[in-house]
Amino acid sequence: MSRLMHVKSGPYAPPAPVRELVAVSADGARLHVEVHGPESAPAVVLAHGWTCSTAFWAAQIRDLAADHRVIAYDQRGHGRSPAGPAYGTDALADDLEAVLEATLAPGEKAVIAGHSMGGMTVMAAAERPGFREHAVAVLLCSTGSSRLVAESTVVPLGPGRLRTWLTGHILGARAPLGPVTPVARRILKYGTMGPGSAPHMVEACARIVHACPRKVRHAWSQVLALLDLDHGVRELRVPTAVVVGTADRLTPPVQARALIAALPNCVGATELPGLGHMTPVEAPELVSGRIRELVATYTTIGTIKEGA
Repeated sequence: MSRLMHVKSGPYAPPAPVRELVAVSADGARLHVEVHGPESAPAVVLAHGWTCSTAFWAAQIRDLAADHRVIAYDQRGHGRSPAGPAYGTDALADDLEAVLEATLAPGEKAVIAGHSMGGMTVMAAAERPGFREHAVAVLLCSTGSSRLVAESTVVPLGPGRLRTWLTGHILGARAPLGPVTPVARRILKYGTMGPGSAPHMVEACARIVHACPRKVRHAWSQVLALLDLDHGVRELRVPTAVVVGTADRLTPPVQARALIAALPNCVGATELPGLGHMTPVEAPELVSGRIRELVATYTTIGTIKEGA
């Protein structure tokens, strides 16, 4: 199955980048990076989630690249980034630092937005020197820091050992997802999107998720099942906004509320009624708007401080 399967037209068709490059992580993993928009514009860095790719951010890239320099990269094993020699939260943090170093000038500030595992990437990197050098503000979309399997509501049972066991086996399944069929779309919509999600949104997400290699999907599922980044949340000291859908089954609102309570500098919390886990696709204008607000509010401040 093609690693680049995605929609070819419409708002979720990935726009062509101004340039592409490869960032090399600490362990030698090679990361595909795209840069969109004017080189002199304020920088935004986008980190996608588990089983996704840069194509997941198509709507945000299309909107923001008009007046921002938008940097998007494929997490290791996803999209055009080959699988690396290691999987884990340290690898996520290493990869983000490598992308920041490869695309930003020394001391240059950027707003960093992370969805799902991309948000976890930000938490994992919160204490890293490279992250602290470049991050001026953060948007966390549909993410959590720990107890992901126990608190997921993908399985329609009350919380407890049985639900946790079943959820772990479903999310960690090794079976290939196969082609995007009507049944596959219905399953993906139930598990990851709100009930009112439009067919073109479901199609875009299905194509992206089904393109993820099953070995990569399984390997990262094992990392997420054991995730504990609560300490990273407490170290995330830059202004941070949080967005979650009330119908999110993978990282439900209880996860977002825990983040909001633990963040040292939470500057906004938004619960979107009826939306699921794929908030950048389900609410593209709102997510882009939150990123714009963070850029407008904090980028100049960060630049002045760096040059003081």
